Amino acid sequence: MDKDMKKVVKALKAQGFDVEVTRKGHLMVYREGRLVTTFSGTASDWRAMKNGIAKARRAGFKWPP
Repeated sequence: MDKDMKKVVKALKAQGFDVEVTRKGHLMVYREGRLVTTFSGTASDWRAMKNGIAKARRAGFKWPP
């Protein structure tokens, strides 16, 4: 996980989201028990993190904090 993703995960946890790391390194983001989005452990697409943040924002995530 790179430094930018660590900042996002820290902000997600601070705002009440649950973040779990799978055995394959993916980050599963939950809100009140429901899956919000999934982040790849090593995303090759530069839009992957932005798309994940967009889904989280639709679920109430405030970014940038």
